[in-house]
Amino acid sequence: MKYQKLENQEAQWKWLYLIKKSREGENITRYPERSLQEEKTKQLADSRNHPELIEAWIKENMAENLVIKLDQAIRARRKRFFNAEKRHTKKKSIDLEYSVWNRLSKYSRKMNMTLSETISYMIDERESKVLFENKMSTMKAGLKDLLK
Repeated sequence: MKYQKLENQEAQWKWLYLIKKSREGENITRYPERSLQEEKTKQLADSRNHPELIEAWIKENMAENLVIKLDQAIRARRKRFFNAEKRHTKKKSIDLEYSVWNRLSKYSRKMNMTLSETISYMIDERESKVLFENKMSTMKAGLKDLLK
């Protein structure tokens, strides 16, 4: 396992995930009755600061179809959490207009690169172009001086 499991932290993440799903109107319990669903969801909501109660609730009451989804969400959250500790692995985000993102995405696929690699490549290309233009203008100025 690459990332350490922090029981209290992960119980909190599980609680947040399940409460969010519940608020979106999804049935997070294994019970078909609406009143029982509401009761069990309230029970989960009340156990927010008790990791052992959250884990027990998940084992007893969580819907079968959420088991894999919850595991995937927690695994992704764990990865983001530990990657955020180091500056070089921390993810940053930028806002792009759809048309810009679409062009960048097409170019990335064409170059067989990630979006980040493509952006770095484009910046490097622009910087080398500026250096080349500066050298050329210096050479032109030198040639003009020689021809005078």
